[in-house]
Amino acid sequence: MTGHSIHLRLVLAASLVLAAFLGLGGLALDKAYRESGEAALRERLLGYVYALLAAAEEDGQGRLTLPVALPDPRFSNPDSGLYAEVGGADGRVVWRSPSLLGRTYGQRRQVAAGVRDYLRYEDSGGSFNVLNFGVVWEDRSGAGLAYTLSVSEDARPLEREIAAFRTSLLIWLGGASLLLLIAQGVVLRWGLRPLREVADDIQQVERGARDYLAGRYPRELSVLTRRINSLIHSARASRDRYRHSMDDLAHSLKTPLAVLRGAVERESGEALRGLIREQVPRMDDIVQYQLKRAAAAGVGALSGPVPVGAVVRRLCASLEKVYREKGVVCERAVDEGLLFQGDEGDLFELLGNLIDNAFKYGRSRVRIRAGALEGGIRITIEDDGPGIAPDERVAVLRRGVRFDQRTAGQGIGLSVADDIARLYQGRIAIGASDLGGVAVAVDLS
Repeated sequence: MTGHSIHLRLVLAASLVLAAFLGLGGLALDKAYRESGEAALRERLLGYVYALLAAAEEDGQGRLTLPVALPDPRFSNPDSGLYAEVGGADGRVVWRSPSLLGRTYGQRRQVAAGVRDYLRYEDSGGSFNVLNFGVVWEDRSGAGLAYTLSVSEDARPLEREIAAFRTSLLIWLGGASLLLLIAQGVVLRWGLRPLREVADDIQQVERGARDYLAGRYPRELSVLTRRINSLIHSARASRDRYRHSMDDLAHSLKTPLAVLRGAVERESGEALRGLIREQVPRMDDIVQYQLKRAAAAGVGALSGPVPVGAVVRRLCASLEKVYREKGVVCERAVDEGLLFQGDEGDLFELLGNLIDNAFKYGRSRVRIRAGALEGGIRITIEDDGPGIAPDERVAVLRRGVRFDQRTAGQGIGLSVADDIARLYQGRIAIGASDLGGVAVAVDLS
């Protein structure tokens, strides 16, 4: 089943993140701009209050009054959007700015001296930002008179500024979003190009146009492509082994079958039975060898690391029970944490054949050593048996060759072990051990 496109997923995810980020950023900027505008407005209203107080005078009765020439011309122009009113402690109006001509002023409310009271006021005339400021005015006699100075400004100019800022912000954020979406599409397409190249190369391998993935891939994909190549190699090697083993099996069985066919036509009685007893074990030997050879898995992409020490320990424990009557002592010296990169069954088959031979031909001692080599591992199996003559050491690796005809067996163990070692680009070397018998060294990649 085909899943969703990685490119589509990344584009959707990036778009959602971008929309959320820009949306939150836009809200934060809008809020900051509004708060900044309102703070500036409050400072401006307070400045108007201070300017009016600086221009205030005392009339003939000792009360606060303001001159005709006011600090800001808008206080003198009717319906200018800037208004002021002074009220006494009893709530009565003491002074009104000329800009309030023909208007009612309901924004003022009494506050204590030094208190700043900011509020938003709305009526039929519109919305206003208001500051009520309490003061105490000392007359000539030193008595203090309480007043509330109220200044209000039309809120529409600030709202228009905020609306204009929002429009500009939306335009810029929208343009930035579009550019970022285009940029991320280009970047994602460029970033995912190696994946498309791998997919194209795999299709070429499927079509038979190439044998392996041989492109120059990024470091993040190199592990994947190596595993795929290893899997391809393993599958082809397994297929070739089965084909070759079956071909060899068919070829190897021709001779014993021809012998039996001729014997059936020519011989009878005891002579025929003797030929059958001779040829059937031979055919069984051939079949076992070819099947074991074909069943070897070889190194594959899915092969996990196999602890060598655990395999050696299990094999020795089993063989010590099998050869209990001989009293063979198995000495193990396997490096801690030594791992075999391959199929566990192959390692059991390989070491099982070699250790079994050591128990079989050894007199009382078997020694197994294993350690790491550059690019692989080495396992050495020694015994204190009769040993193998130097001129026979190569021959015993061939199928059916046994150097001791008195011991039961068909002579295929070492040849199977040698085939498995070759599957892992390794080799088996037979030499002499200081125990007096054979030393079999296995190198595996």
